[in-house]
Amino acid sequence: MKSAITICLVPEAGRGPFVFHGGLEAGCRAAADAGFDGVEIFPAGADDVAVRTVNPLLAAHGLALAAVGTGAGFVRHGLHLVHPDEAVRRRAREFIASIIEVAGDLGAPAIIGSMQGRTTTEVPREVALVMLADALGELGDQAARRGQPLLYEPLNRYETDLWNRQAEAAAFLEAHGLETVKLLCDLFH
Repeated sequence: MKSAITICLVPEAGRGPFVFHGGLEAGCRAAADAGFDGVEIFPAGADDVAVRTVNPLLAAHGLALAAVGTGAGFVRHGLHLVHPDEAVRRRAREFIASIIEVAGDLGAPAIIGSMQGRTTTEVPREVALVMLADALGELGDQAARRGQPLLYEPLNRYETDLWNRQAEAAAFLEAHGLETVKLLCDLFH
């Protein structure tokens, strides 16, 4: 079994459930010193995870890149995939797509967690789940073209009301034929 820990590069997420803050280099050093095999990077955007910067740091510390998170789109910009405003949903997909591209360059999958969003009075659950399936299908296909799965992370009930249980999320992915999307079973959630 391999172990990985998250490095957060988003100042606005300083109170989030991330273990390492304070920069990529310090996070890689701390992860290696703690005996982890790899890291997940939670960047502010695609520019934070340039191959020329990330790969040398990982190599210097003997780490693999487990995944790249997309949640800064939600934390910083309020973007998510089931937002009532179509323009916001489109920007959410574009933000995620940019992370998928750079993650693919690094040989790692991208994660959709908080970017999945929540239902609202304007977007009831049935509609939100159709929106989610459509977005996961499109983005999962993009990730597959980059040689990676797209990771979908069910979250706890305080973060989303779409899927909170792994078995239900797995059934949703299967029912919609989302073969390019895999579950991320985070122990925190």
